[in-house]
Amino acid sequence: MKCPFCADPNTQVTDTRENEDGDVVRRRRRCVKCDKRFTTYERIDLKMPHIVKRNGNRTEFDHAKLAGSMKLALRKRPVTIEAIDAAVDRIEARLLSMGEQEVPSEKIGELVMKELKKLDKVAYIRFASVYRNFADVDEFSEVIREVQPRPRKSKANKPGIDPEHDLFGG
Repeated sequence: MKCPFCADPNTQVTDTRENEDGDVVRRRRRCVKCDKRFTTYERIDLKMPHIVKRNGNRTEFDHAKLAGSMKLALRKRPVTIEAIDAAVDRIEARLLSMGEQEVPSEKIGELVMKELKKLDKVAYIRFASVYRNFADVDEFSEVIREVQPRPRKSKANKPGIDPEHDLFGG
């Protein structure tokens, strides 16, 4: 592995860690010549399906483009790079498990929205607003209602329960 700073081929691995799923290995390296440190990721190189765009064009799957679109939606949001990488890895694993040679871009968009919804509601809405290309405010409002927490019913709202004299003597 060449050093990205001085291009010297002599580097040492200082730390190795696997992700939770065990399908990506993260290595911290140190250049012997310039003593700079950098990180590399090692993952299995499997043949990803081609992407069929809405206009019918086909393109190769691009890990960097997928990660970049998620990072753009998550820009200035409190989500770690590790969480984003894990989400991208889950999307790629899902695409591979489908066993298809071609996948519509809409399917990838839906997988991204599912992951973003788990990571950050604001990023989910950002991505959905661009991906779904809302025609009006009502469509946008529908997505916002989708991620808003539902109000919980309290004991006081339940019929037959007096909140001042509950079962525990309160």
